[in-house]
Amino acid sequence: MNEDTQEWPRGSNSYSLSAYQIMKKLTLTVLGSFGLLAATPALADHHALAAPVSAENIAKAGENGFTPLLNGDSLDGWSVKGSKATFTVKDGEVFGTARNLKGNSFLCSDKLYGDFIFAFQMKFDNLKGNSGCMFRGQLSEKGRVKGYQCEHDNTKRSWTAGIYDEARRGWICPSKKKGDPVFESFREAFTAQGRRLFKEDDWNTIVIQCKGDEVKIWLNDEIRLQFKESDKEIAKQKGFFGLQVHGGGSCDVRWKNLFVKELGGEKKAEKK
Repeated sequence: MNEDTQEWPRGSNSYSLSAYQIMKKLTLTVLGSFGLLAATPALADHHALAAPVSAENIAKAGENGFTPLLNGDSLDGWSVKGSKATFTVKDGEVFGTARNLKGNSFLCSDKLYGDFIFAFQMKFDNLKGNSGCMFRGQLSEKGRVKGYQCEHDNTKRSWTAGIYDEARRGWICPSKKKGDPVFESFREAFTAQGRRLFKEDDWNTIVIQCKGDEVKIWLNDEIRLQFKESDKEIAKQKGFFGLQVHGGGSCDVRWKNLFVKELGGEKKAEKK
């Protein structure tokens, strides 16, 4: 940001200077007990925060060291956990649908991943229902899906590519902590960015990078958040990817171009 002109770099968020100062303060603030560090393109070198997979080239990710997570029109290597929504695949697109679903349903990878770049595209067929995508997902002792979830939000709140900690700690980023102007301003800025980036009637490209205790998420080629996990046990977990159909009256969502690249010389993904 040029503080003399109060103009933001191209492709960055159109927040005011006061919001920028609040966001900068937020990057130095530990949020709750999660050790969360939030950021936007304006808070670091824009090129350093460029998405490792672009929306334009995601379909060719397999040519650049990424492994496809779908095998044609087969769901081999995936299984449904939680409630029983309907998941089908056709022409490389996974369809998730449900009516009057009690509880959340997840189509989960059979393999577990630790450090990785996970890229995919998603869209809603309508603006009903809610969805998300688990990463480093876990199962509780009672068999409930828990852990990091990349939000898919089709409401005016527009928190797509935020992180909800399913069945564990709730909202991580944005935090719903009340009474603090720093948190409140960040939520407003996050919503403003989400409304600008999210496509209600087209495909949205999401890229998630996990390396040790650091997580970054991009939406449609723009950095959405980054944070540092303070819980050492959670930070070292491997887990599954899980495509969510949220419980409720109606949900119709789809995904395509699911690719993963493992990082850091890590051992190959393990069977659960």
